[in-house]
Amino acid sequence: MQPDVLMSKPHQLDRSILREYDIRGIVGKTLSAADARAVGRGFGTQIRRAGGKAACVGYDGRLSSPELEQALVEGLNAAGVDAWRVGRGPTPMLYFATRSFGADGGIMVTGSHNPPDHNGFKMMLGKASFFGEDIQKLGRLLETGDLESGAGKAEDRPAFAAYVDRLARDYAGERKLAVAWDAGNGAAGEAIAALTQKLPGTHHLMFVEIDGRFPNHHPDPTEEKNLADLKRTVREKGCDVGLAFDGDGDRLGAVDGRGRVLWADQIMMLFAEDVLATKPGATIISDVKASQVLFDHIKAKGGKPLMYRTGHSLIKSKMAETGAPLAGEMSGHIFFADRYYGFDDALYAAVRLLSILARRKQSLAEFRDALPAVVNTPELRFACAEERKFKLVDEVRDRLAAARADVNGIDGVRVRTSDGWWLLRASNTQAVLVARCEAKNEAGLGRLKAQLAEQLEKSGLRPPAF
Repeated sequence: MQPDVLMSKPHQLDRSILREYDIRGIVGKTLSAADARAVGRGFGTQIRRAGGKAACVGYDGRLSSPELEQALVEGLNAAGVDAWRVGRGPTPMLYFATRSFGADGGIMVTGSHNPPDHNGFKMMLGKASFFGEDIQKLGRLLETGDLESGAGKAEDRPAFAAYVDRLARDYAGERKLAVAWDAGNGAAGEAIAALTQKLPGTHHLMFVEIDGRFPNHHPDPTEEKNLADLKRTVREKGCDVGLAFDGDGDRLGAVDGRGRVLWADQIMMLFAEDVLATKPGATIISDVKASQVLFDHIKAKGGKPLMYRTGHSLIKSKMAETGAPLAGEMSGHIFFADRYYGFDDALYAAVRLLSILARRKQSLAEFRDALPAVVNTPELRFACAEERKFKLVDEVRDRLAAARADVNGIDGVRVRTSDGWWLLRASNTQAVLVARCEAKNEAGLGRLKAQLAEQLEKSGLRPPAF
């Protein structure tokens, strides 16, 4: 029986895998090859109905990805859509291929930075992100069985070499650097190895062998424990900078020459200076979790800081709306529309960072030392039922409004006081509340944390000690 005949029947996806920004589940439990085939058929249907006929398909290094990619291609073909298979690599390579090949959509098989038994799909329709209601609509479409049929073809269109060449093209440094690169055995490893062959300087490559078991450490640079090997290599090899990548290569982490972490909002300060030098007055976007130091820095350098909602798909859409040349999230997603395509690409961001460092007299460690002194919490996460989390934030917002507090409500509540600021928002992807506090000193931080705890308790949630 042909896949399109089978696929004409309604297909029920596990509702838990339809996330805000992607489709993501546990292979063998909530996600199967049959689900991948259905997703391909449904996404292909949406491409057809938008007037398209071809989609790029890529996959990461997870053990389950080849099987899911094959099923996805079958589903696209069954919808009458040609599948251009760009091969294994990081998610940004799929985005690049979709744009440069002129495809009508793109879909990446990836579990990003999640555990080895997780996998899923990130999508783009035309040049735009496919998220939120788009993903929910795809799920409903499969449930109805109202799907297109056809006989699309599968064609290999490798993108690796062209992608690496494009990354290297924008390097513009003036002195050689010593750099440590930690791919975490993720999908960016082979591209990093090829890219560094095209860059000047000395490069120390770590865990660039793609291995979906992630045998050395988890590929998530936002957790400091995952940067231990990189810190050690930077110190032992006398590197100027260390770079770390998540499982699918769309998030960047960095450490300075003394092995100290620079978080994404700190890296964004360097990027903002660089972009504003050629685009004075430009809008630069970051999410509500970023330090006030970043927004103040953008303004001081002549830019227009824009605080926006957390979420890489949301940020990309806002960039397109405002024409912003640069955006970044605390999660490590960095977006360049300046000389690039506006999507999150950690390898491209790495090239731009190295270019900046190789032109500055000031080292990255010296830059970090010169940053305004603030104290802050890491991202705090409190368990909260899915059906309760957004209502709780609304309750907090209402109380703060009644008290005439200084509140930014673009994404949850971000409250400014004389001490600094604190944030409370509901996660779009998990049954948790996310919080962060930043102050000028430890005493102020304590007061901010107390205010946050008080609001949580007033809404019936007793937070753990933090």
